[in-house]
Amino acid sequence: MKNTYFTSEELELKNRAFLFGDAVKVSFFIRNSKLIMDEECYFFLMASMRKMRLNIPLSYTLEFFQNLFNTKVIEESGIQNGIINFLVFRNSDGITLSKSSVSYYFEVEEMNDVLSIHQRPLELDLIKEINVNNNLLSNIRVHCPENIYGGIYAQENDLDDVILLNPNKRIARATSGNLLFLEGDVIKIPKQSEGAYISPLLENFVTFLHKNNLADTQEHEIIAFESQKAEEILLISDEKGVFSVKKIRNKTFENIRFTELVESWRNSF
Repeated sequence: MKNTYFTSEELELKNRAFLFGDAVKVSFFIRNSKLIMDEECYFFLMASMRKMRLNIPLSYTLEFFQNLFNTKVIEESGIQNGIINFLVFRNSDGITLSKSSVSYYFEVEEMNDVLSIHQRPLELDLIKEINVNNNLLSNIRVHCPENIYGGIYAQENDLDDVILLNPNKRIARATSGNLLFLEGDVIKIPKQSEGAYISPLLENFVTFLHKNNLADTQEHEIIAFESQKAEEILLISDEKGVFSVKKIRNKTFENIRFTELVESWRNSF
């Protein structure tokens, strides 16, 4: 079930999100009828808006979003578990773009538990026809034609997602989120400077592992071939949730240790 919300009764087609992709998106998370990680998600939203030079309204406080989601999503709609994908876009009403007002739109995707691994593991593959940049805007969720192309490529080749490389032919991320590679006692994660997304969900998971000495997590520059060396692979998507990766090309992967780590993380809330 998917619920859709607008800032007004009708969105005009002339808004800059529709015309130019002039918007940023951040996810908020509901678990057991409560917002979790709301402070981290809020600060990521503020940072994303600043990077896109969006005019941040004074009303955009943490309390504003807490009240908005508690009222519209949890109380009125009765949603107990899900992901709120929140989009802020620039209007065309200012003397300059940086002074234009903003509006928002959000959708809610219900699920059993945002902190649980989805039951169906994924099949991925590398895509080499395109790559993603590794600059300031590559780490936030803005309009990205590479994601669209990659998603269509995955559908046409009976895949669940694709692994995107940066211009240096190293692993950046998947179209929907970040990848974690378990190899021995080390979990390798592509650096943000490689084109990986900033992800409150990933950062919370990694912080939990570090604080509890459950795994040695390291940021790396990872060449494409190293995906075949991993014993297990996890995909964490702020937009869709947590997934284990079952297969990349002819290599299949286990999901035992990551399942145990994610279960421990889930039980810590």
